[in-house]
Amino acid sequence: MKIAIYGSRHQSGYIGYIADLVGELHKRGIEVLMAEKLFVHMAQNLPSAPEVDSVVGNSQISQYADLAFSIGGDGTFLRTAQWVAPYEIPVFGINTGHLGYLSDHRMARDFNWIDSLIAGDYSVEPRTMLKVESPTLRSENGFWPHALNEVAVLKKDTASMIDIEAYVDGVFLANYRADGLIVATPTGSTGYNLSVGGPILQPTAPVNVISPIAAHSLSMRPLVISNDAEVQLVTTSRAGSFRLSLDGRSLSLDEGERIVISRSFVTTKIVIRPEHNFADTLRQKLYWGVLNVK
Repeated sequence: MKIAIYGSRHQSGYIGYIADLVGELHKRGIEVLMAEKLFVHMAQNLPSAPEVDSVVGNSQISQYADLAFSIGGDGTFLRTAQWVAPYEIPVFGINTGHLGYLSDHRMARDFNWIDSLIAGDYSVEPRTMLKVESPTLRSENGFWPHALNEVAVLKKDTASMIDIEAYVDGVFLANYRADGLIVATPTGSTGYNLSVGGPILQPTAPVNVISPIAAHSLSMRPLVISNDAEVQLVTTSRAGSFRLSLDGRSLSLDEGERIVISRSFVTTKIVIRPEHNFADTLRQKLYWGVLNVK
């Protein structure tokens, strides 16, 4: 068995744990691969470099790993998805961040959970992703046009709102006057979408949600649509440009450029252990329905 490890470099307090994790995996006969940036960070901050079997970059991962470990917070999980999703490698999240909604396991010194993974005591849940197309994206070499959580159209450095003309499957939906607009997947419904008043969606539901950010009209409410629907957005702005964000990765586009958002052919496969489920995660991570939060 081969496991690839991807981790945040902003967790110096945990690099000793990661080194111990590598040792525990080796004890069980598992070959360990590590993302190059994490390996370099650990080598610079430990007395000696971690003893991994291979140091790999993005272009090499497809020919190696059976599982990927994402060590960090939700942002790290999204970057891990970008690293391995094209190759359909399941991701197991180990949370060292604040919320860690996407991560199944909280970091602890008890490594017995590794044995259950080796035994296959888990399920793999495919999560839908979004694909974005636009003239600028086609010319941006190296910008990955897929998102696990959300695609957001946002105003730039101005106090003025932007106008977003939205179409669903070629039919005019509405003209949103707002600070921005989010198209979120079920996985992303508990992220940016939730913070602007959007609904929580069951992770495997075949839907997406369109949610405005600080809309000028109170009648502009979030809208749930089929995940097979194609969304087209045309934005105008006093600044002459706007920002397009995919899971926090952003670039600037000129106003008037048409953005097409559709269901991606890529999915992210998430490792789910038997003792974890959607309802428990809502209660434990978001305190959903919990009356007394300590």
